[in-house]
Amino acid sequence: LQVLGFEVDTVNSVQFSNHTGYAHWKGQVLNSDELHELYEGLKLNKVNRYDYVLTGYTRDTSFLAMVVDIVQELKQQNSNLVYVCDPVMGDKWNGEGSMYVPKDLLPVYRDKVVPVADIITPNQFEAELLTGRKIYTEKDALEVMDMLHAMGPETVVITSSDLQASLGNDYLIALGSHRKTKADGTRITQRIRMESPKVDAVFVGTGDLFAAMLLAWTHKHPNNLKVACEKTVSAMQHVLQRTIKSAKVQAGEGNKPNSAQLELRMVQSKKDIENPEIIVKATVL
Repeated sequence: LQVLGFEVDTVNSVQFSNHTGYAHWKGQVLNSDELHELYEGLKLNKVNRYDYVLTGYTRDTSFLAMVVDIVQELKQQNSNLVYVCDPVMGDKWNGEGSMYVPKDLLPVYRDKVVPVADIITPNQFEAELLTGRKIYTEKDALEVMDMLHAMGPETVVITSSDLQASLGNDYLIALGSHRKTKADGTRITQRIRMESPKVDAVFVGTGDLFAAMLLAWTHKHPNNLKVACEKTVSAMQHVLQRTIKSAKVQAGEGNKPNSAQLELRMVQSKKDIENPEIIVKATVL
């Protein structure tokens, strides 16, 4: 976000030695009191007027509930504030979904967080958790996105799914939906589908990168979800391809890259993040 010209105030939800894709990690999880104290500091200095709030990985329910209180207060300061929420809860491995945060975060996301969010970026498993509905077909996915719209957010992007891609099994499908209410009260919904090449490795942090770039590109293209998603997904592809190439070189021929070698090559991809060459096109549905 800073590379794309945003002034960012960062608050850590956790302070870990490394991400949790490694075998071991050490550190602290922030609770709601600690978050509240940091926010109070911003408020005392009257620097709590924001255009965007972006949240991702959180492990503590009280912290998450405090986020909602803060977002509501910030929206009173600035009614145009956009809250982008990546509801990080879990994912699917070999077709089986499992949560990698405490289960009691789900009702907080579903009942409190999603209703105040403007943009949400769940993966398929998280979208299913939030709506209580399984996705087997593209039609299911569109209906799940409608259910999510009905909960509050104007923009819903399912960042990855195991739906069958028309380009074949080596492609991953992402779906986006933007619902807008016109001045006369009528609603229009723009929907898109994207198919991007799968990269055979487990990366950590791709969801964070996706949500941050979607925030930036929807800011720059507020009424064009197609272009915002094309730039986001194309930049992701550039970063992942550079990362896997570098990881394979480090691991050496025939060896599987480890977590350290698969760290996203963010700095090396600065130009692609600033101005991504569009290599993944979106289809308007």
